[in-house]
Amino acid sequence: MTVAATPDLDANTRDAANVNAPAAHAPAPAEIAVGVVIGRTSEFFDFFVYAIASVLVFPSLVFPYVDATTGTIYSFAIFALAFIARPIGTLIFMWMDREHGRVVKLTTALFLLGGSTMALAFLPGHAEIGMASAVLLALFRIGQGLALAGAWDGLPSLLSLHAPKGRRGWYAMVPQLGAPLGLLVASGLFAFFISTLSEADFLSWGWRYPFFVAFAINVVALFARLRIVATPEFQKLFESRDLQPTRIRDTLRHHGKTVALGAFAPLASFALFHLVTVFPLSWIVLFTREAPVRFLVIEMIAATVGVLAILASGVIADRLGRRALLAVSAALIAAYSGFAPQLLDSGEAGQTVYTVLGFILLGLAFGQSSGVMASSFSAQYRYTGSALTSDLAWLIGAGFAPLVALLLASEFGLIAAGAYLLSGALCTLLALAMNAEFARRHED
Repeated sequence: MTVAATPDLDANTRDAANVNAPAAHAPAPAEIAVGVVIGRTSEFFDFFVYAIASVLVFPSLVFPYVDATTGTIYSFAIFALAFIARPIGTLIFMWMDREHGRVVKLTTALFLLGGSTMALAFLPGHAEIGMASAVLLALFRIGQGLALAGAWDGLPSLLSLHAPKGRRGWYAMVPQLGAPLGLLVASGLFAFFISTLSEADFLSWGWRYPFFVAFAINVVALFARLRIVATPEFQKLFESRDLQPTRIRDTLRHHGKTVALGAFAPLASFALFHLVTVFPLSWIVLFTREAPVRFLVIEMIAATVGVLAILASGVIADRLGRRALLAVSAALIAAYSGFAPQLLDSGEAGQTVYTVLGFILLGLAFGQSSGVMASSFSAQYRYTGSALTSDLAWLIGAGFAPLVALLLASEFGLIAAGAYLLSGALCTLLALAMNAEFARRHED
């Protein structure tokens, strides 16, 4: 294992430090990457368990008094609450980080996330408690959103900054691997229970088990991340890289433009994120006669392809530059938006092409969105700025995507969902073109 050093030490000083303190070492990028993948996979697994249930379970459990389409729209409206809550969660947990430290913040956030997720497993339906069921669903969803903001540990930023020269694109894609991995496990669990249980048993108790699994994964992820973040070596590394919390108002005052551009730059990938995961499942269930379990299997296959595409994004970004890759992928997403959504009405073959091709484009674009956010801020404001930018990017680009896409598609057809995706791609291209300084920062 190589010994990494802080930038202010020359070679002689580093050699002396290694001799005098042989037991200590600065964490290598590979060590940081382990914590990042574990943390992000657990968070995205929670995310997708809820997302799949918002299509397959909550419309009939919580909103049985309306038709299926309206119930799903209501479910997607509650789905968006987590993204609205995230900036508020960042405000709360950054204060906790400043006052009580990162370990307390991370522990509190992950227990809140796990508790909110497991509470959903015990959610009574409308038949038992009436409208209170929807109120509880909303409260638990807000709890998830607040906790996801608090789960920001700075490891993605640290990984990007600590990556070897010439391989920043490769290490920037590591956090994004959690998305397809989380979807793969969540889809597999739901596919298993749907295929092995009767519809009545699945809606009664089968759907609850993935939420118990999510809680267990959160506990494992908590201890795995604390084992990394709480070590003296990492604490020193966070301090040496100025990855410390700052006040939100100070961050916005010094980097408001960076936050705005950082929130809009990955919009194409963030909009596509939900249009190849959550939205198509709702369309299949509501407007086709296809079995949902079959489409869940398609998503598992596409998620595997997505992992490969994210890995490819790291290689391409290191050769061509992150901004160039984002621009090209946004243009490809714009082209995809013109024809691909209509494939959802073309049977199994069309749905497979739509999902797999979408995940290829998603992997190329989404794979570098973390790197863009992490390297856009001066050292003092990088930790808080990256967290806030991520919150706003998810809110603007993804939070309302399933709701808006379903509303548009149910009213005007699938071509309208494509127009919504096109708007996200154009926003990305506009954000990349607006600021030459922003562009130069990411050509590395």
